[in-house]
Amino acid sequence: MMLRHVCPRCIFLCLLIVFTAASTFTDEPKVVLFFGDSLSAGLGIDPAQAFPALIQKKIDSAKWNFKVINAGLSGETSAGGLRRADWLLRQKVDVLVLELGGNDALRGIDVETTKKNLQGIIDAAKAKHPTVKIVLAGMQAPPNMGQSYAKAFQSIYPDLAKKNNVPLIPFLLEGVGGNPKLNLPDGIHPTPEGHKIVSEVVWQTLSPVLKELR
Repeated sequence: MMLRHVCPRCIFLCLLIVFTAASTFTDEPKVVLFFGDSLSAGLGIDPAQAFPALIQKKIDSAKWNFKVINAGLSGETSAGGLRRADWLLRQKVDVLVLELGGNDALRGIDVETTKKNLQGIIDAAKAKHPTVKIVLAGMQAPPNMGQSYAKAFQSIYPDLAKKNNVPLIPFLLEGVGGNPKLNLPDGIHPTPEGHKIVSEVVWQTLSPVLKELR
């Protein structure tokens, strides 16, 4: 059946609704989720000075349409991260920056357990968001844990990056870890200046991922 005498105003309004909806969908920012511990959370400093917030500033300066969500939780272990993964992954996630394991090393948790937990988070992210891009942030164990443990722990991250074919930040605290001038009195958490360096380290690996998605 042919429609006759269709109101031009009605056609215009319908097209306007369609194009507005499409524009809204297109303009919706992609989500970059920082899934980490106190390093991501910015323990001891203003969260606006922590490296995830500084990454958002870099994104904004580049005029890329991404929104950073900081899911850093002080004291979080890989096991704790695995437990809250399903809850965190309910939201839209386009890029997952996985920054966990440091507290495992401080507690001397079995390396294989940490590795299994991190793999579980990666698997959960891929299951919930099949197109998600994952960036893995490498960590190192403190020297007081012994050379054997430190070497085994450090291998977790390149092993997982290779297995899952994801970009690796070799060491999140490169240039910051062990430097008293760039860390708070606890010797573990970066100062605002330290976070600026961490943001540069992260950006080197993260920016090509974002550039490909934008």
